[in-house]
Amino acid sequence: MSDLDLNTRNANSSQDQNTTTSPQDLKDQAADAGAEMKQRAGDALRASTDMARDKFKEAADAAKDVASGTADRLQDKAGEQQRTGADFVSRLAGDIRNAARAFENDAPFAARSINSAAEYVDEAADKIRSGTLRDLVDGATDFARRQPAAFLGLSVLAGFAAVRFLKASGNQTSSSPSSYREEAS
Repeated sequence: MSDLDLNTRNANSSQDQNTTTSPQDLKDQAADAGAEMKQRAGDALRASTDMARDKFKEAADAAKDVASGTADRLQDKAGEQQRTGADFVSRLAGDIRNAARAFENDAPFAARSINSAAEYVDEAADKIRSGTLRDLVDGATDFARRQPAAFLGLSVLAGFAAVRFLKASGNQTSSSPSSYREEAS
């Protein structure tokens, strides 16, 4: 054999030795590949977690906005109802004062109690306008303890006023359709 063939064979065999990998090299390569996969999986998990957190935050913010808007509308509606109730209670106080005047000559004691109840009703109307329901309940309880007779009289008058209010409301709704028919004719 020639020197050239021998050199080529030696070069090929040294390349074979270089390209053959030992079990330790395979183990190291597998460990490196595993570490790289672990790193990529961790990066993907972090990205997914961040995206999910952002989407959750967006959804929570949207829910807060909806809840806030709903709460504002409910508060506005409650305010309207509160003013309407306060106006009704103020009119009731006027009716109670009128009833007290009817008793002034015949039963002055009853008239004083009824006037006292009318004052309480006026205070209640003010509390309804500016306060909370709890304030009103506490005030009613306190008034009932201080003046039980006036509270009882007020309860009776409130019952009569409620009946009167309901009858008046019923008459308006039953007369309304006929007035529409008359206008249409």
